[in-house]
Amino acid sequence: MIAKRFRGPRDSGNGGYTCGVIADLVGNPAEVTLRTPPPLDRRLPFDGGRLWDGDELVAEARRAGVDIEPPQPVSYDEAVRAATPDLGSPFPECFVCGHAREDGLRIFAAPVPGRDVVAAPWVPDESLVEPRFVWAALDCPGAYATGVPGRGTVVLGRLAADVRRVPRAGERCVVIGWSLGDEGRKHHAGTALFGERSDVLGVARALWIEPK
Repeated sequence: MIAKRFRGPRDSGNGGYTCGVIADLVGNPAEVTLRTPPPLDRRLPFDGGRLWDGDELVAEARRAGVDIEPPQPVSYDEAVRAATPDLGSPFPECFVCGHAREDGLRIFAAPVPGRDVVAAPWVPDESLVEPRFVWAALDCPGAYATGVPGRGTVVLGRLAADVRRVPRAGERCVVIGWSLGDEGRKHHAGTALFGERSDVLGVARALWIEPK
């Protein structure tokens, strides 16, 4: 069940959080493909590889590695300076990047001067130190890395992530995102979460899709 608190768009689950919930069931690292917007506040059967809403396929999942190396980390202070609460997101209530949320992750990734990355700080509290929240943190910065503010809406189609360590409560983390190219309406991005010592806590590769 994806509780309404963990929404991305107003009426469906945040993609990264939903993928993280499913990854808890299949193991780490994993790849999750979203087939339809994840519904909120109702039980969704999982058969070991697929998540269902009645007869409708919501997502497919499998164990899979993530074959990317992140760029050099961005310092915490640089990430603080770069972060921008509202770059015109179409989803202001998003659990991860929504500027209208006080109970979300509030990860406002934006371009870092002199680097081809976006970045934002993240300091999780004790309620957020689980792998599913690392998946969530690795989600939205990828959308901003594809150029969302200048182009328009994209939705998450697939996310593959490798969570190497869960952050400690109060740890000053930095999440970055970078473009991996595009093919028409399909946009590819990488994301990485770094800990206080610049160690890699998680990496992800995402496919973002422009709706027709």
